[in-house]
Amino acid sequence: MTDLPSGLESRLKMLSDEKCQMIYDAALTIISEMGMTVPHAEARKILVKGAGATVDGELVKIPRAAVDAARATVPSMIPVYNRSGELAMELGGYNSYFGTGSDLMSIYDFESRERRLSVLADTARMAHLCDGLPNIDFIMSAAHPHDIDAYASYLECYRAMVSNTTKPMVMTAAAKDDIEVMWKIACAFRGGAEELREKPYFIHYGEPVSPLQHAPEVLDKLLFCADWGIPLIYSPAPIAGATAPITHAGHIVQAVAESLFGVVIHQLRRPGSPLLTGMGPVKLDMNTVQALYNSAEYYTTYLGITEMAKWMDIPNWGYAGTSDSQCVDANAGIDITELTLLSMQAGSNLNHDIGYLDFGLTGAGELVVLTDEVISMNRRALVGIEVSEETLALDVIAEVGQGGDFLGQKHTKRHVRALQWRPMLLNRATQKNWEAEGSLDATEKAHLKLVDIMTNHKPEPLSAEMKKTVDELVDAYVAAGK
Repeated sequence: MTDLPSGLESRLKMLSDEKCQMIYDAALTIISEMGMTVPHAEARKILVKGAGATVDGELVKIPRAAVDAARATVPSMIPVYNRSGELAMELGGYNSYFGTGSDLMSIYDFESRERRLSVLADTARMAHLCDGLPNIDFIMSAAHPHDIDAYASYLECYRAMVSNTTKPMVMTAAAKDDIEVMWKIACAFRGGAEELREKPYFIHYGEPVSPLQHAPEVLDKLLFCADWGIPLIYSPAPIAGATAPITHAGHIVQAVAESLFGVVIHQLRRPGSPLLTGMGPVKLDMNTVQALYNSAEYYTTYLGITEMAKWMDIPNWGYAGTSDSQCVDANAGIDITELTLLSMQAGSNLNHDIGYLDFGLTGAGELVVLTDEVISMNRRALVGIEVSEETLALDVIAEVGQGGDFLGQKHTKRHVRALQWRPMLLNRATQKNWEAEGSLDATEKAHLKLVDIMTNHKPEPLSAEMKKTVDELVDAYVAAGK
């Protein structure tokens, strides 16, 4: 991975090629000499037959060469399409896309603004909101619906999401059974299984169990995604100091090993199936015993794992727009801006969890709106600097001369709209004008924008035929589980 984003001449670099190689070699040592637990007979059989793995009960060790071979077949670029079949994201290289997270236990109500337990309607509302925000590229469920039986919650969220936005989605699922229903619905949108393989609509999030374990239901879903070309995120979430070493390098090497172990199974099943690597670089605060989303050490490890993905040339799963604050305040503003800018500067591909507060337990629509603005600002800031005869403007400088001004120059008029970014929430008013407009801070402005979108933005509805298909498939699954 040597190419850089258009316009950028450099990027933040935490690891040299030598350090990346050391981390990769250490990960292969874990995979080939220590091994991992695989309580899944079919996966063990695939590894023995296809990789020459050794098996002792459920403990499996994979030869180094098999990891190298699997890594070579993972696509370096994954196109993802929206509900209508239009290209929405190209995951790979240094392209950065942004979306919400999943399964939040609580939410700040859009209307009362009070914190409460999440319900299914919150998933629909957050999808509606994100549909109206131009810098939110994909969505997740945002809420864990406490008003829905657990076995049906993922599919009910899927129904709420496809009904309220055309944007692509990242889905969690309980097992192969409910992800298969999601796949059938997506096939209906596309017109068939092969058509969906060519134009993926949703991505599945899968996670090994740290340290060094791969649960049977996770592997069931991994194999299903490989079979049908559903892009799969295989990203562990080891907690430094608890379920992984506390050092940055040790934390990263364990995560790389856990992800690559799944890559081997996935690619042996169907070489070339799309997959993203990554990790949740969570840190355990030894003072509070709280798992942190936003800390200096989290950011350092996150940049390291992102760089490892670039070095391996595998698209990556990343983070943005999160805060460990308990409300949308200055603390939250610092957190979301820091993490989102780092993700963009590092070229992290698929960045989720926008709107998270309270260590990933609570969501706020206002924080999503604010992060949309942060993304917009930084997309403009990182566009790069064009250097040409036109932009050097020597002829204009000569014409204006000593003591003149550039306000009336055609050159200024020609470039002003393209070069000046216009915020929707951040302040550009004088004290007098700000007071005349109600003395609103950024959080209040974000809430007003949220209300405006929910009132006036109308997501493209499902056709009657597609709504019937979605309802029939989801209702049948729900009924069968009762």
